[in-house]
Amino acid sequence: MFCKIGNRGEETKMKNAFDIIKPYLIEKRFHLVAGLFCLLGVDVMQLCLPRVIKWAIDDLTVFGTDLAGLSVYALYMLGIGIMVGLFRYGWLLCFMTMARRVEEGIRNRLFKHIQTLSASYFRKTKTGDIMAHATNDIQQIRIAMGIGVVTMIDTFVMGTAAIVFMGYISVRLTLFALIPMPIIIFVSRFFGRKMHTMYVEVQKTFSDMTEVVRECFAGIRIIKAYNRESEAMAGMKAISDEYVGKNLRLVKITGSFSPLIDFLANLSVGIILCVGGWQTIKGEITPGDFVAFNSYLGLMIWPMRAIGSVTNTFQRGKASLDRIHAILQTQPEIADTPHATPVRTFSSIAFENAGFSYESGNWKLETGKRELKQGMTLGIIGPPGSGKTTLLNLLPRFSDVSTGRILIDGTDIRELKLHDLRSLISFMPQEPFLFAGTIRENIALGMTQTSGFSEPRKISPEQLIKAAEAAALYDTIKSFPEGFETLVGEKGIILSGGQKQRIALARTLIQKTPILILDDPVSQVDTETAGIIISAIRAQARSRTVIIVSHRISAVRFADEIITLKAGRISESGTHEQLMRHEGYYAKTFGLQQIEEELNAF
Repeated sequence: MFCKIGNRGEETKMKNAFDIIKPYLIEKRFHLVAGLFCLLGVDVMQLCLPRVIKWAIDDLTVFGTDLAGLSVYALYMLGIGIMVGLFRYGWLLCFMTMARRVEEGIRNRLFKHIQTLSASYFRKTKTGDIMAHATNDIQQIRIAMGIGVVTMIDTFVMGTAAIVFMGYISVRLTLFALIPMPIIIFVSRFFGRKMHTMYVEVQKTFSDMTEVVRECFAGIRIIKAYNRESEAMAGMKAISDEYVGKNLRLVKITGSFSPLIDFLANLSVGIILCVGGWQTIKGEITPGDFVAFNSYLGLMIWPMRAIGSVTNTFQRGKASLDRIHAILQTQPEIADTPHATPVRTFSSIAFENAGFSYESGNWKLETGKRELKQGMTLGIIGPPGSGKTTLLNLLPRFSDVSTGRILIDGTDIRELKLHDLRSLISFMPQEPFLFAGTIRENIALGMTQTSGFSEPRKISPEQLIKAAEAAALYDTIKSFPEGFETLVGEKGIILSGGQKQRIALARTLIQKTPILILDDPVSQVDTETAGIIISAIRAQARSRTVIIVSHRISAVRFADEIITLKAGRISESGTHEQLMRHEGYYAKTFGLQQIEEELNAF
């Protein structure tokens, strides 16, 4: 239904895109069938009305009726009007319900699919673009599936039936009425192609504008702090002007299309007025036939005029469907293999010359060979940009190794089920992210998942308190009037950076998984608070395998092995005592931090 006249490649593409909608149409086939029945009922009733008018006029012409007879005709028309109203309510209810359910289904499918895509996709795709897909594009599909489908079916059924009834009255007159039709078909095809191209551009610009708005509001505090309101407004005005400009160019096309269709439709009226009027004068058709023919012509003219609206609606829906289809065709770079192995046990992690390089190729990470047994701790330090976070992202497969392997219990993690692999790991990222719920909800996030290592259960108050105490957060929570039920706002806006980091840490510590990954967990807290957190992490390390990145030596000095990364390479490794004897980066950094702590003590 969204297909336009074009080459075979375009038709195949649209057929594939239509597969997105097909399952929801099958699911809502009752509404589709019932809606079609009601729509056909409306058309049949409307087609009966001119016949009643013809009978009444013919009787009046020969003075063959009276008030009682006219009353009967009036009752016929009243009954037809009531039936039209009932059937119209029926198709509105059925088709609009179907369209809304299609909209819901596509939106849920799109959201589910986007969650499966790899991190690299989100590095390349703007958030505003995704938001535009999930809102404006799906809305256009819904409009096309609702009022668009109704108009298309009604146009075909009513137009065809009106032509049949017109032909029954006079074939010759009908042929005259259809003279503009070939021109209408050509015009619709020509303008349809142009509208589709313009709609794609308009939707893309809408995505860009959405991204500009999102970015400005997300960074509103920075904009205010640097007095950049005028620059932000200028950027918004520029993209808004571009969006309006493209819409105005589109309006020039659609604005030319609809009047042209109206002109061609009215041309039919003019032709029939002359030819049909002359036939009536000569007695070839009765006055009733002439009035009925014009009534049917009016029913046919509406579909002719609706061609513009149908084309407009479908081209919008088609452009949006193309964009949604492109996303759904995008496959995640990181996914389960056909023969992925479920994870049953855990005893060790091994790095076998695991390496990673970005697409630019100007930076590479190499891990060498090392193994972490269950209960061991690996500490990672190094200057900014040395690859510490990149290394952590390899284990839960946020990114995949470019060379070498990472093994869990002797199995390459790329051969393990992705869900099972991540259920082994509690991960605290460098940038803590909080959802706009309560402190309780943010700490308990993920505790309802089902896996072999963390059973779904309700979090008890004791567990929450214990996790908060381990993150040196409980005293802070008690100071809030609502305690654990305090709403943190969007991205935890009401909290300080240190409070957000400690909530993220509590979220990680409360999960009893065998692997604990912490990316700079004490970077935003003072030395005293850091000491409490490090003690809690050391307690966790007795029963879990811990990988911890930190710029503070005190956070990693207890580790069984510590590695220093520089430009993606391991420059030194060993225990705290061993590294202190080497007098390399680790020892120098430790010495500087000791002096800093002593100065802060005064």
